[in-house]
Amino acid sequence: MSIETETQVGAFEKIASGLYLEGLAVDHDRGAIWYSDVIAGGIHGVMRDGSTRSFNAGRMWTGGIMMNADGSVLSSGPGGIMWNNPDTGKSGWLIHEIDGQAINGINEMMPDGTGGIYFGTNDIEKVITGETTRPTALYRLTVERQLIRLADGIGFTNGIMLSPDRTRFYCNDTFVCTWAFDVGPDLSLSNKRVFLDKIDVDGMALDAQGNAWITGFRSSHLTRVRPDGTLLEPVQTPAGAITQLRFGGADMRDIYFNSVPADGGDGLKDGVLPTRHDSVLYKGRSEVPGMRIDPARFDLG
Repeated sequence: MSIETETQVGAFEKIASGLYLEGLAVDHDRGAIWYSDVIAGGIHGVMRDGSTRSFNAGRMWTGGIMMNADGSVLSSGPGGIMWNNPDTGKSGWLIHEIDGQAINGINEMMPDGTGGIYFGTNDIEKVITGETTRPTALYRLTVERQLIRLADGIGFTNGIMLSPDRTRFYCNDTFVCTWAFDVGPDLSLSNKRVFLDKIDVDGMALDAQGNAWITGFRSSHLTRVRPDGTLLEPVQTPAGAITQLRFGGADMRDIYFNSVPADGGDGLKDGVLPTRHDSVLYKGRSEVPGMRIDPARFDLG
């Protein structure tokens, strides 16, 4: 189907499927939606006209996707962050080492508002074997590719968001809660505190009013939280559980989210890989517009 098809509030349409869909990005310039399948591998795109494109076919465990200003698609996962330009076919590594050591894994990414990105690490080695993961950290990679360590001791970094005024930063700690941080003038993070006390927080997006929309790998609804922590009415969906969501469309009221079976996240945690293609990318419609996620501005050569 064409992703430009009008969808009504409360209605949901399936636009793609796979084994376990995770990373998600709206490509406003191409009118495309890019998503990852962490088990089947690869980055896949549903284009404006309904056609599809794919690359990185052999790369599993890509948890995050976002755009760069030159049209390249950034994708996280084992070894660090890759870039692929779907138009030229060129690709490379944005970052593949931390402190001179090979990167175990990187999960979600978020623009820092100055051309660089924030990102969180994850313990891919333990995820693959179904063992308890080791603590992870948050970093910022400046547009000049200076790497800055910002926060330690997070159990499993997942969905991250930066408020439009760059004063507040959110990070899902998948099996613990959603954390909030204050953001300094130098984009550093401080004053870590619980924002949402929920033990299955996964992906995240912000709407234009600054409310956080948070997914859960055991939750079929989208949890919505005001900046002051007040819970809003959740958005119910036909999903078993939801890994990630993004806003898109000309008016930023389209919502796209990856769903998995209700027990899919717990199975993955225990090292049980799905074998059925019943993970679905849905398109829905929001009553309020979402916050646009602008591309990073790295010079990829």
